[in-house]
Amino acid sequence: MRKVRAVLVSAVMVLGVSLTVGAAPAQADSLAGVFRDQSECQRIGAHGIEQGWWDGYSCQWEPRYRYYFLYA
Repeated sequence: MRKVRAVLVSAVMVLGVSLTVGAAPAQADSLAGVFRDQSECQRIGAHGIEQGWWDGYSCQWEPRYRYYFLYA
C-alpha cells in the first residue's frame, strides 16, 4: 500500500508541476519546489534567500492538488 501511495503522490506532483509551469506567464517566477506543509515551503524559501539562490519567494496553496508550490 505504501508503494502505491508513493507512486500516486509522485504522479500528482508531476502533473501539478507540469500544469502550473505550462500555465505561468513569461514574467512569472519559476517553480522551485512542491511541499505538503506550508512551514516546509517557507523554510526552504527562506533558506534559498540565505544561500543567494533567489531574491524573493512565495508559497501558494493549490487546493486542487493539495500541495504548496514554492515560486522564486
